[in-house]
Amino acid sequence: MQKRTFSGSRFYGVDFSSAPTVRKPITIAVGHVSPGQYVLEQIVSVPSLAAFEDFLNHAGPWVAGFDLPFSMPRPLIEHYGWPTLWPEFIQWYGEQPRPVLREHFKAFCDGRPIGSKYVYRRTDRPAGSSPAMRWTNPPVAWMAHAGAPRILRAGLHVPGLRPVSGALQRVALEAYPGFTARQVCRDSYKSDEPAKQTDARRQARRAILRALIVGKAGLSCRLIASPGWQRRMIDDGSGDLMDAAICAMQAAHAATLPNYGFPEDIDPLEGWIASVPTA
Repeated sequence: MQKRTFSGSRFYGVDFSSAPTVRKPITIAVGHVSPGQYVLEQIVSVPSLAAFEDFLNHAGPWVAGFDLPFSMPRPLIEHYGWPTLWPEFIQWYGEQPRPVLREHFKAFCDGRPIGSKYVYRRTDRPAGSSPAMRWTNPPVAWMAHAGAPRILRAGLHVPGLRPVSGALQRVALEAYPGFTARQVCRDSYKSDEPAKQTDARRQARRAILRALIVGKAGLSCRLIASPGWQRRMIDDGSGDLMDAAICAMQAAHAATLPNYGFPEDIDPLEGWIASVPTA
């Protein structure tokens, strides 16, 4: 498969919230690529799921990295006999009330040994991400519940999961900014709690940003951002601005690779996280 350049495409990074508000919106980095660079133009706030749907449905060409699980672990799905084709599963999953899903998750975990309560998708371990079925701290299962069905309904091309359709000019990739951040710094760099937005976390964000700019964060592109956006990313104790930029860079990195860098034997129910090595 040939490498893609996506000439003329926009590249977005989406730091997602399953219950966005004006105070805690969905945050979207907007930019484009040039050889070896991701050029950040702006970062915008999306305060509602309705506005997020408008974003998903706007015309391409564009590629976006979304910080939310696109699916659940296959062992969990097969245990309950849920649909095992990704489009059917995501449609079904989005239709289920969260209290019902919570009871399924809890019953599944209660039946497993201490220390191995959760099961993981194949991509979660190398990414170092939370299990997609976790419903608390952080509630990534609800991020999948709110986000993945909307991605499906918008008709986006989801490599590795959705059969190729006519939506190839709008590409959705699962992203996880924590993976790239940890290539630079293992210390915590963000918190939604103001009391925990410490100087140490600020310094960690500064180090991560510096690595992104000089191309030392494990990605094939380096970040080009104005001094104003650099200051705002460092000052943002929640890390949302930085996470959105990293998601966009992960998408830009993956878009240059054959098959987006996904494993040849990718699980078509679980998918893979962009920029995470397959070895």
